[in-house]
Amino acid sequence: MPDSIVNLRKTFAQVEEIHTSAGRSDPGGPLRKVAVCAVFTNPYAGQGYVADLSALTDASGQVGTLLGTEAARLLGEPVQSYGKGGLVGSAGEQEHVNACVTSVFGNAFRDAIGGGKAWITSVTKPGSEGAVLDVPLAFKDEIWIRSHYDAFEVRVPDAPHPDELVVVVAVSNRGRLNARVGGMTVDEYHAKAGE
Repeated sequence: MPDSIVNLRKTFAQVEEIHTSAGRSDPGGPLRKVAVCAVFTNPYAGQGYVADLSALTDASGQVGTLLGTEAARLLGEPVQSYGKGGLVGSAGEQEHVNACVTSVFGNAFRDAIGGGKAWITSVTKPGSEGAVLDVPLAFKDEIWIRSHYDAFEVRVPDAPHPDELVVVVAVSNRGRLNARVGGMTVDEYHAKAGE
């Protein structure tokens, strides 16, 4: 990641493993969710309106690779669902963090986790230190798999500072425990796709 574009302060990760829901386990095993965050300086903080944000977009591919690689490692098994998001500190604007999670970032993230055919669910917002971001999750190859609609609550205790950005990826190993609202299943998707 070029230091002239973004100055990485730290990365931060969260891992959650859910074994039961409504008092029941699930034959598919535990639901494991991982989020990995990059906290870095916003080069446009305090500058007011800037028309060209391409420096952030151009550098975001490296951030996507970094975060995706670490998320897949921490998950420790194949990724089934993914999502992305970000926070911008008070000296910046929401468009700054949106510039960090475009298709340049998304394509690098997909490659790092082993691929994905569906668009990546996303959320961004302004926030201060310790702000909570609910990163949406969906099945990585087909957005219409209802069992995988989920979210992962992410919070970096000391970020973002006013002049920082927090970019987040989230992955999971399966859909919700005991999902039962119908729709296409993962097995049906694979059969339809000829996999």
